[in-house]
Amino acid sequence: MWTALLNPVAPGSADVSPYAAPARATDLSDLPPVYLCVGALDLFLDEDLAYARRLIHQGISVELEIVPGACHIFDQTDTPVATRSIARRIDAMKRGFGL
Repeated sequence: MWTALLNPVAPGSADVSPYAAPARATDLSDLPPVYLCVGALDLFLDEDLAYARRLIHQGISVELEIVPGACHIFDQTDTPVATRSIARRIDAMKRGFGL
């Protein structure tokens, strides 16, 4: 997946932008509150958890949802679990924007 996203930059190289791989950012302290959702079977689960941990340690408010049994892009499916997760994201955005 990283190769497809970063092409032609090599995954793991020093040239990877923190905009492509947020975990590369060194200072996260000025970021707004974060809502992060990942499936428990997502190939990026460990990276997402590490990123959430870094945000928390730098004082950022993090709301983390780990969806049991869900794989990468599960939210693109027409399933009840996807519908519920999308509703929670919308609710988080409304709260974040004070709506």
